[in-house]
Amino acid sequence: MVSGAHVLVVDSDPLNRVVLENTLSEDCQVTLCDNSDAALQVIATNNVDLIITDITLRERGGTLFLQKLKESPTTYMIPVIIISSSNSYSDEVKGLQMGAVDYITKPFSPLIVKARVKIHLALKQKSDLLEKLASIDGLTELPNRRLLDTHLAQQWQLCQSTQQSLVLMLVDIDYFKAYNDLHGYAGGDECLVKVAHALELVIHQQQGFVARYDGVRFCVVAKGLNSQQVELLCDSMHDAVEQLLLPHKASPICAHVSISIGTTIVSKDYSLGIAHCFKDADGALCAAHANQERMVMVNR
Repeated sequence: MVSGAHVLVVDSDPLNRVVLENTLSEDCQVTLCDNSDAALQVIATNNVDLIITDITLRERGGTLFLQKLKESPTTYMIPVIIISSSNSYSDEVKGLQMGAVDYITKPFSPLIVKARVKIHLALKQKSDLLEKLASIDGLTELPNRRLLDTHLAQQWQLCQSTQQSLVLMLVDIDYFKAYNDLHGYAGGDECLVKVAHALELVIHQQQGFVARYDGVRFCVVAKGLNSQQVELLCDSMHDAVEQLLLPHKASPICAHVSISIGTTIVSKDYSLGIAHCFKDADGALCAAHANQERMVMVNR
């Protein structure tokens, strides 16, 4: 059994809930719900690793509950085991076709349930690891472009619907090619990793998101900040990189590794889309390089 895993049990029968809790609580954190509405509230506010449900839930129907889980991008990967009073092959096929990973009929053996839960939690752990590896940059261990695109799309929709500002920053290491030429690719990689970790520490303190955008640039996404707060955040990023004290003898502007930042703040006009937002940030970054400014900001 995966230690500390969170299992949500959704069953209208109180006896079944008690038996399942007693069966699994020694190895897992178990949350009990007697209806699908309560279960959806738990899922919305907690990390759930596996769901056990009765396909014949009385309030809204187990099939509707399972359908909602599999249609949502935030819950479709949660494995669902159906424990049902129906031993109909058609019900079992329907449950599996809708996305359940297993089907157990009542009355059930607690030992069988425990064994099945153990198997599916182990499979989910491996799946989560593969998903994480597919979303992480191998060098810096920051989120990669794939995860950045997903996160930015979610934040864009959220900020647009709640009328919050969305901040997009492109961060570039100044004269990095010259640094690579002087220190070699191994030295360049070490520099990238140290800068990435410095930026990550600053951004996470502000509850933002930072990813590796491309070879030498990083992308920062934050929400709810005004221009003054963005300037303070940029100053903190500059300070964090400067405090690394990485010598850069090939830089004509600084004795140590430094960064330039191009920023766009979307606070009113979301009509132009994410691609245009990147274009604004890239243009601001180019202007920062050309004018040797620490940060250039575009508001729209």
